[in-house]
Amino acid sequence: MDKRTPRHSFGLLVFRRTDGAVSNEAGSLGGVEVLIAHPGGPLWARKDEGAWSVPKGLPEADESPLDTARREFAEEIGHAAPQGEVIELGDVRQKSGKVVTAFAVEGDLDVSTVVSNTFEMVWPPRSGCMQTFPEVDRAQWCGLDEARVKLNPAQAEFVDRLESALGKQ
Repeated sequence: MDKRTPRHSFGLLVFRRTDGAVSNEAGSLGGVEVLIAHPGGPLWARKDEGAWSVPKGLPEADESPLDTARREFAEEIGHAAPQGEVIELGDVRQKSGKVVTAFAVEGDLDVSTVVSNTFEMVWPPRSGCMQTFPEVDRAQWCGLDEARVKLNPAQAEFVDRLESALGKQ
């Protein structure tokens, strides 16, 4: 049995209200969009549904979970994380075993200005050639239902939790 602890990432789900954000009779929250990120690199280039993510990453030594989420947002999106009231969205465990903890905060930015940090990998495989790719190749605003489809299936739970938290405000 593998006794290693799964990697634990911390992320920030930024949301914005687009037209009043009121609950309807069915309990669904309209007028809210979330910012999601598409992973960069050739392995993700043709993947869409279930491939997107909350901007997230691993903590540095002695870094708090929220500080990690804010730093990773800045690194992957190229903008400082929005300030404001933070909503704790808890943990999910992805199919890979990785645990992701997310926080939500209200904010807005122009996704056409997203510039991510980069990583290197051998590409094409077994070629010996190192290439550089953005960690996030694009970000987009989308409604809650669309986000549930595009996000990694485990992370879709964060959208449900955000919707519940905003519905109680």
